[in-house]
Amino acid sequence: MKKSNVTTIVAIGIGAALFFVLGRFVAIPSPVPNTNISLQYAVLALLAILYGPVAGGLIGFIGHTLIDLSWGGSPWWSWIIASAFVGVMMGLLSKKIKLSEGVFGKKEMITFTIANVVAHLIAWAGIAPILDIVIYAEPVEKLFSQGAMAATANILTSVIVGGLLAVAYSKTVAKKGSLDKE
Repeated sequence: MKKSNVTTIVAIGIGAALFFVLGRFVAIPSPVPNTNISLQYAVLALLAILYGPVAGGLIGFIGHTLIDLSWGGSPWWSWIIASAFVGVMMGLLSKKIKLSEGVFGKKEMITFTIANVVAHLIAWAGIAPILDIVIYAEPVEKLFSQGAMAATANILTSVIVGGLLAVAYSKTVAKKGSLDKE
């Protein structure tokens, strides 16, 4: 099913708002300083698969920027870029996983899980710490422990909560050919 531009723009706005609310007000502190266990990546994964890589990237970028701004400081661009990357990577699955058609079986869940693991490992164990070093000259030891915590927490919440959201969403979609003409 092809999404209209208006639908995608609305999804980006709603997705960024949900990302912000979940990241700002439902964040669970982790044992690693300045790193939370976040549910917003589950919503990001779902919306990115439904609306594609551009929407996923913008939801992650805008939502994470709003979170950082709401704390009263400057946006932390390295982590914002990492969030946008996760959105783009998950959005690329929209070609493989036909969630908008109500398809989310075992094969799709495996693909969803692998994509989440890869996207979050690259984002939080690679992109965020490397950009922290390049942009902010942050201490290396701290960065990689934060990245490891963020990757682990985001993989778990995205796969478990995001997977449950995808299964629930797939059950709400009428399957092609499921209606009989009488």
